[in-house]
Amino acid sequence: MNNLVILPVLIPLLTGIILIFFSKYVPLQRIISTIASLLTVFASGYLVQYVFNNGIQVLQIGSWQAPFGIVLVADMLSALLVFTTSIVSLACLLYSFKAIGAAREKFYYYSVVQFLIVGVAGAFLTGDIFNLFVFFEVMLMSSYVLIVLGGTKIQLRESIKYILVNIVSSALFVVAVAYLYAVTGTLNMADLSVRISEVGDEGIITVISILFLIVFGMKGAIFPLFFWLPGSYQAPPTPVTALFGALLTKVGVYSIIRVFTLIFNQDVAFTHQFIGVLAGLTIIIGVIGAVSYWDVKKIIIYNIMTAVGVILAGLAAFSTTALAGSIFYIVHDMIIKGALFLLVGVMIVITGTSNLRQMGGLIKHHPFLGWMFFVAAIALAGIPPLSGFVGKLLIVTGGFESEDYWLSGLVLLSSLLVLYSVFKIFMNGFWGETKLQKSEEKGSTKGLLFPCALLLVLSIVLGVGADWFYPYFYLAAETIMNPSIYIQAVLGGI
Repeated sequence: MNNLVILPVLIPLLTGIILIFFSKYVPLQRIISTIASLLTVFASGYLVQYVFNNGIQVLQIGSWQAPFGIVLVADMLSALLVFTTSIVSLACLLYSFKAIGAAREKFYYYSVVQFLIVGVAGAFLTGDIFNLFVFFEVMLMSSYVLIVLGGTKIQLRESIKYILVNIVSSALFVVAVAYLYAVTGTLNMADLSVRISEVGDEGIITVISILFLIVFGMKGAIFPLFFWLPGSYQAPPTPVTALFGALLTKVGVYSIIRVFTLIFNQDVAFTHQFIGVLAGLTIIIGVIGAVSYWDVKKIIIYNIMTAVGVILAGLAAFSTTALAGSIFYIVHDMIIKGALFLLVGVMIVITGTSNLRQMGGLIKHHPFLGWMFFVAAIALAGIPPLSGFVGKLLIVTGGFESEDYWLSGLVLLSSLLVLYSVFKIFMNGFWGETKLQKSEEKGSTKGLLFPCALLLVLSIVLGVGADWFYPYFYLAAETIMNPSIYIQAVLGGI
């Protein structure tokens, strides 16, 4: 059953190639994309359960044994994130049918989305640090196309900044990998974990680890490397912003968690304390931006940074409980950020603007939309019993166990400011004076609410059914806290 590991990568890859040949047949593209996305959801969901029952699954590409060959590794952490990716991408795909526009659909939009999923899923599943770079590049090249597709002025302006930043980070990535290979002589992550413990020179390893933190921090938008995020994510259409906001920064955060638990775990007192400081500053900048803006997309974009900081706070605490909370919160945030971006997209469709001051009274004509946004808002803020509460509770509990009181307190305080920022949208956008009568609305919500409801229901189920899901997240945390489990699965008796 090891071949199961490659399906979440192989299905979107083949689909993306097939869709290139049907670029002018939009209805057929939609059908093929939907079927492929559903197959990816089923395959990745089955992978989660299979890993839970049978342990880490390793696929040796070309039957070359690790550490000499390329491997795909599905532990519980990567399986959960791949499964969540497939669900969020399906929702964004369904939303695109009504929101992306025929002009973009005819220029390989659905094909590029599938290639983006290849990059994201591959990054989660690879067991090789160089192939992590390769999958990053597949993801980034797809995102370059998606951010510029349509050719509006704001897209072209922001795409230049986005591409330049990622070119720099990719160059640093190659340099970091080269240094790591020069010191250890291997690129397999499990083998790296073994070899680094044998190097003996902690100083050079710590320097290399900080270089990787800069690379992944730039891609994950942690402080002070977040400057590219607000403008770049605001520029593309709503379904693309939802894909970016839900998935791309999480790949950077996942990479930080992976390398600083599996590879760079020799100088925890320094590296994880440093990550904790950056996490705290990221939370502070995120909430300041979220409460300051009156643009609905930017409010949610800055809340991405807050979530990144909260997730890394769990890594900084470096306990099984805190890491289980971080993993739970990543899954929660991927789902709820996707839902919120799609919901504010519906608001923009109705009003024709993203300026909150020009909205008002939307709940009068759109009560279902209004109350869906209300539930999404309190889930994001971490109000019990919704999914955001469970993740934050575990992170804070783990932080207290590790005596990381200041960062745990900051996570709790951030919840109040996050709640304020999203309730500013709810109170000003849905309540108050109705600024647009039904006949004056700029667009229809037809076909847009179902994908939002799908993600929202999943978030509610994740929170209410936390006791049922917790063993999966605890297993993921337990595995990454004990690198020997991963090493044994990949290298076996070598």
